Amino acid sequence: MDELRSFLEETLNIQLNKIIISNGKVKGGVNKIHIRPILLKEKLCFQFASYTDKQVFHENYESADAIEKILILMGDYKQCEIDHKSKTVTCLISKKGKVTIKVKNNTKEETETDPKEGLSHNRKKKYLIPEGTPVPFLIDLGVMSADGKIHDKMYDKYRQINRFLEFVEDILPALSKDREITIIDFGCGKSYLTFAMYYYLCKLNDYNVKMIGLDLKEDVIDKCNKLSEKYGYGKLSFLVGDIKDYEGVDKVDMVVTLHACDTATDYALYKAVNWNADVILSVPCCQHEMNKQLNKTYKDTDISALLSYGIIRERTAALFTDAVRAEVLRDCGFSVQLLEFIDMEHTPKNILIRAVREKKKIEIKADKKTYRDAVTYLGVEPILLKLLDKER
Repeated sequence: MDELRSFLEETLNIQLNKIIISNGKVKGGVNKIHIRPILLKEKLCFQFASYTDKQVFHENYESADAIEKILILMGDYKQCEIDHKSKTVTCLISKKGKVTIKVKNNTKEETETDPKEGLSHNRKKKYLIPEGTPVPFLIDLGVMSADGKIHDKMYDKYRQINRFLEFVEDILPALSKDREITIIDFGCGKSYLTFAMYYYLCKLNDYNVKMIGLDLKEDVIDKCNKLSEKYGYGKLSFLVGDIKDYEGVDKVDMVVTLHACDTATDYALYKAVNWNADVILSVPCCQHEMNKQLNKTYKDTDISALLSYGIIRERTAALFTDAVRAEVLRDCGFSVQLLEFIDMEHTPKNILIRAVREKKKIEIKADKKTYRDAVTYLGVEPILLKLLDKER
């Protein structure tokens, strides 16, 4: 590994674009690691993003520690690619431990960019809806001025909208471009994200989309319909209705539910499964159901003292609820990720469930413990599981 160490010492600097470590020797766990330079309090560090099937974990190291970390990792992986402004280095490790390193020097034109341009803390982030370009619905919703400038008090909302669109961008391959696709947004509210999604899919990416927003507030729905008509969004409509009772369509390609309270999220997921939807994007809120059940089930048990703190029981129930939802969707044939939607400093309700229907059935080993074992152990009865079990 001495040659690899030399290249790392040469390239772990501000000119580094990225390093990708992949092709693990042991299946499962972390599939790949992405490494990039960042500035933390004006100090150059290197961020390690470790990807599993369901999550991504971040760690930051200074240069010397980053080199040692990479060399340790290469004991478990077969490939490391260093993308630097001056050169590209590929390190391959065979089953027998033989190290092969290939080097390609980059041209002068490829090296003439600002060395700080690639650091996320020093460049202006490229949003999917860029600042400076007036967008009618963002102006009317009070996010943007007529000249495309984001209002200071609405910058968090602007970032949230673009963050959500990044999740949408990731699932585009699951949506057909050969026909009209139907998307339903349950509990759409003022519809910042509904308008953004329609604009992004139809206006920026040329998808043929029929989109329906559903909410219980008549005044909000009336305003959203007027705005949709004003912008000429002919296939975006809003209806007053309850998630639980909605029967307006037979087939839906994508279901979105953002901050639908308590079991409203479960009814939305249930509808999505029955519609055989290809994509689900859900940010749950206020998971009261399991909270009440845990309080009753674990009264006077070995862990009742730990659950006697309301805030602990509430957060435990919320995490368990979303984990069960994710596992139920996996059982229904979806590939599922639980992702951070926005920073915890803005709201604790920041987990996004992203589910994409798999083309092949997901096989679960017969001897593996499942969410049903966990539900039995916890002594709870999640409504989503009960709804789907009635269908089987």
